Amino acid sequence: MTAVITIVSIMLALSAAGAIFRIVRGPSILDRVLAADVLLAIVGGALIVDMVVNRNLDYLALLIAISLIGFIGSVTVARFVTDRR
Repeated sequence: MTAVITIVSIMLALSAAGAIFRIVRGPSILDRVLAADVLLAIVGGALIVDMVVNRNLDYLALLIAISLIGFIGSVTVARFVTDRR
């Protein structure tokens, strides 16, 4: 199980680094918003891995809040871009 946790942690860290790179270097605001949404999903995945490893539900409310913020933010930006065009 330790090897699986290590592999998953490395994959989450690499994907978070890629999302942060896209937030910094994104050519458009839509790329940055999408990367921020992906980063929120990665943070949610890291919280889930931590909850599985420690066998508790301490971060469940935080996970729900992060998911709602990511969803509402994506929908808001999509509506803004649709109205602008």
